[in-house]
Amino acid sequence: MIDRRQFVASCVASLSLDAELELRPYHISRAWGIQLYTVRDQTKADLAGTLKALGAMGYREVEFAGLHGHPAADVRRMLDDAGLSAPAGHVGLEALTGAALDQTVADAKTLGHRFLIVPWIPNEQRTTDGYAATADAFSRAGESLHSAGLGFGYHNHDFEFAAFDGTAGGQCGYDILLQQTDPALVAMELDLFWIRKGGRDAGAYFAKYPNRFRLAHIKDMAADGAMVDLGRGVMPWRELLDAAGAAGVTHWFAEHDEPADAMEFARSAITYLKTL
Repeated sequence: MIDRRQFVASCVASLSLDAELELRPYHISRAWGIQLYTVRDQTKADLAGTLKALGAMGYREVEFAGLHGHPAADVRRMLDDAGLSAPAGHVGLEALTGAALDQTVADAKTLGHRFLIVPWIPNEQRTTDGYAATADAFSRAGESLHSAGLGFGYHNHDFEFAAFDGTAGGQCGYDILLQQTDPALVAMELDLFWIRKGGRDAGAYFAKYPNRFRLAHIKDMAADGAMVDLGRGVMPWRELLDAAGAAGVTHWFAEHDEPADAMEFARSAITYLKTL
């Protein structure tokens, strides 16, 4: 139980974060984005050229998974030239603590990020105690970023959804992260492929935890569980995206971990997304 003063303070903090991050209603037309891990070989070889190509395809947002050694100021110019914005980037938790934090924040602001997303939890942390400790670390990082005017988020895979007792629907690590982090400081980027791979229902999480999810990864799954190009799988996209938007998601990133042809995937994905 929390007293009235704590409740009011929590609400004010949450509203303040929403105001700082300029969250927009879900019914506004989606500015489709792509997670640059999908085209990692191309961005490593020619970041500026790849960003221009993605902008020409119709993408309006990108999510970074590293800058390939380029200074943030140079990358910002590349984004501007390509007509793109970068509302989020993936970084390790170590970049959000200690001496690294100031540079991480400075780079994020240069790039125009609204969120910094931690994409992974080490295997040794995937226990009940480990998830609880991770939740504490996330809240501390979220507080530091909130003070700097940025949001903190976490991107899932499938391992977070394995029930500790082995039963279907039992408590899992993702539940601990949601329940033991401050909603005003820790947002979630839900990977819609990986939650399904982990045996959980994304719609149920959206309904149970409104306003915890701010970003989503859009990748498709075949009937046999394999990752496939967008539009070629069995994912109920209109239903999922409507539920995500109603729950508070404002940024949408197409992704494929191992596309046969990364740039062709990017072209076909934006064409498919525009039909939605």
